[in-house]
Amino acid sequence: MTPTQLRADIYHILDEVLATGMPVEIERHGKILRIVRAEPPPGDRLGALVRRDGVVRGDPEELVHLDWTSEWRP
Repeated sequence: MTPTQLRADIYHILDEVLATGMPVEIERHGKILRIVRAEPPPGDRLGALVRRDGVVRGDPEELVHLDWTSEWRP
């Protein structure tokens, strides 16, 4: 792919790389540039977590007023 082809449809090309994971190569001045989807580095457990919505069951405001002082032991 040439830089001109990339520029003509960059958002579609970037979306394809994200969706498929297949890199795109661009040739510029006889050199190859590659657009790839970045994966979390091995061992990056935080980066591999899946975001979940709605994990608090009930009223979140009740959590603010919880008192654990009777349970705490120094």
